[in-house]
Amino acid sequence: MTESTETTTTKPVNAQELAEVIAEFEQYRERLLNDTMEAGKKAKLSKSAVMAQLEPELAKIDGVINELRQQQAALTTSN
Repeated sequence: MTESTETTTTKPVNAQELAEVIAEFEQYRERLLNDTMEAGKKAKLSKSAVMAQLEPELAKIDGVINELRQQQAALTTSN
């Protein structure tokens, strides 16, 4: 099986675009948390059991948000 490679061009991002992406990730994180907790309640799972399953995903999201904030800070300080 062969893999196809796509050529992507990236344009420089600005602080405003990063702020929008950060806001979207924060909204996604909140929605994921709320929806998962609600599903856990319906399934009669304990909060700790739900959080144990959810924590790794939340940690990934938090990591991405932190990286984006660092990029945003670097852009704002370099301008």
